[in-house]
Amino acid sequence: MNRAQLADFLRTRREALQPEDVGLPRGPRRRTGGLRREEVAALCGISADYYGRIEQQRGPRPSEQMIAALARGLRLGLDERDHLFRLAGHLAPERALRAEHVAPGLMRIMDRLADTPAQVMTALGETLVQTRPAQALLGDETRFTGPERACVYRWFTRPESRRLYPEEDHGYHGRVFTAQLRDAYTREGPTGRAAAIVTALEAVSSEFVTLWAAHDVGLGYSDRKRIQHPEAGVLQLYCQTLVDPANAHVLLVFTAAPGSESAERLELLSVVGQVRSDV
Repeated sequence: MNRAQLADFLRTRREALQPEDVGLPRGPRRRTGGLRREEVAALCGISADYYGRIEQQRGPRPSEQMIAALARGLRLGLDERDHLFRLAGHLAPERALRAEHVAPGLMRIMDRLADTPAQVMTALGETLVQTRPAQALLGDETRFTGPERACVYRWFTRPESRRLYPEEDHGYHGRVFTAQLRDAYTREGPTGRAAAIVTALEAVSSEFVTLWAAHDVGLGYSDRKRIQHPEAGVLQLYCQTLVDPANAHVLLVFTAAPGSESAERLELLSVVGQVRSDV
């Protein structure tokens, strides 16, 4: 680990970012050109004290998970991300596994959707980044680890995950999740992560085994989706998608028809989510 170079690299990238680049207000009292340390820490989901110690060349070596969070928060490109891993004494992730890294351009779009439910997901249904309104609507889907990161795995192993949708929609969601997993399995082959999820699900879910044997392909969602929230009830939402083909990522944006009851509930949820995050 090269502490001096790591600290210097983080500082230069922090100072190169402007508040507008990450969806933050500049404010009248800002004296420095780049972002403050506490702002970068918030973007990375870590404490300001922890980030400050890294820039001050103190503390333990950051983990691979922490370096990935720093790369995402600082909107680094793939070459910059790899360099950051090496400075921290880790092997750079294989480019074949680049699905964990959200492209800077996609992150900039997310920054401008800060007041809208939106999230970035991998081809396996792993949620990488969520806006606060998305967490208020869907829950924190970035907290899971291992195979549970994939929504299809949670669907067949965690009954509480189905509460997000009305019961009459469960059959269709199960088929779509399975078809999407099959698409990833076909693209990655028998040694990919999708294959590992298939094997794990076959061992624990007879429902999955039945759906997998049906060989459904090409199933997908329309632009309308019903979300069942424990406090707001059932919301009729539009789900628009933006695809990043280079990383096989999908940006999902949830909206409601203007003036509708769902729009009012969605706005209320966004406000409640903001208040809770500030507590």
